[in-house]
Amino acid sequence: MAGGFVTRGFRGRRPASGRGDRIPPGQHEVDDFPVLSAGPTPRTDLATWDLTVDGAVERPQRWAWDAFRALPAETPTVDIHCVTTWSKLDTTWEGVSLDHLLGLVGPTGAGVYLVAHCDGGYTTNLPLADVTGGKA
Repeated sequence: MAGGFVTRGFRGRRPASGRGDRIPPGQHEVDDFPVLSAGPTPRTDLATWDLTVDGAVERPQRWAWDAFRALPAETPTVDIHCVTTWSKLDTTWEGVSLDHLLGLVGPTGAGVYLVAHCDGGYTTNLPLADVTGGKA
């Protein structure tokens, strides 16, 4: 039927998984990890890797890989909802919480945003209220 009313790319209704209340409208559940990238995945030499937290803090810090891995880690299990319409439920991560890192550097209260600089020259800014209190 030419010019039909079914949207191109429509693949039917989401299968009933019993977890539909955890998947936002327009998303579909996946079991794999469909990562999309703007280019090749960078391969970082851990001998030169570092994480720096500076700016509106009392004690700016820089950690090399081994020092960072020695910090206390957490293993949260969370749902991921990607802007490309997939959701992956019950995904377990391991890492150092942002709350712990901020506790080590002592925010001065002057900062309202966090700016993250990443491989490939990407940056993003996030309101601190969106990533503190156990959220990152």
